[in-house]
Amino acid sequence: MPQIPVTLEMLPVLMAGFGLGFSLIMAIGAQNAFVLRQGLRGHHVLPIVLTCALSDAVLITVGVAGFGTLTAALPWFETAMRLGGVAFLSWYGLRALRAACTGGAALETEGPATGQGIQTALWPAVLTCLAFTWLNPHVYLDTVVLLGAISAQYDPTWIFGLGAVLASFVFFFALGYGARLLAPVFARPRAWQVLDAMIGVVMLALALKLLLM
Repeated sequence: MPQIPVTLEMLPVLMAGFGLGFSLIMAIGAQNAFVLRQGLRGHHVLPIVLTCALSDAVLITVGVAGFGTLTAALPWFETAMRLGGVAFLSWYGLRALRAACTGGAALETEGPATGQGIQTALWPAVLTCLAFTWLNPHVYLDTVVLLGAISAQYDPTWIFGLGAVLASFVFFFALGYGARLLAPVFARPRAWQVLDAMIGVVMLALALKLLLM
């Protein structure tokens, strides 16, 4: 069984990629807040978590494949992504704060209109998720540059990248589907107002941080 020693040797590399990948994506941010909100409302959870996880998989693969020097080769790329992220986060943050001030909605567990208001259509929700992912310059720094650079220290590098990809899938599926455990709390309109207010503050804080970079 010559393959067994190789597999055992790869396990620490896989776990190293998993640990680093999980630690990078678990921080509170715009993307995670959006996934949490969709999970609480039960709106298009599977497409949303797949969009996030597959996007991370693409970026991690690019980084591990050796393209972490993209921002060095294209100096304008980071600035363009940063300004685009500032605009999008500011818009979404103000929208969330407006929803917090308006209030009056609660999580309904039955019927075609669950959560706040009428259920959001699939493609607008997916496009919003893509914007949170691809307009965030930190995504490129974390997945493409950082993970790509660290993966070079491990052999084989693709096992390290696989661990990071698995971490992304585990995290987003747990966040999206685990959020439903909090559904009884969000049956109260006040809870939605607090969540929207927190999301709005986080979005605007992230936008300011990006602007001052």
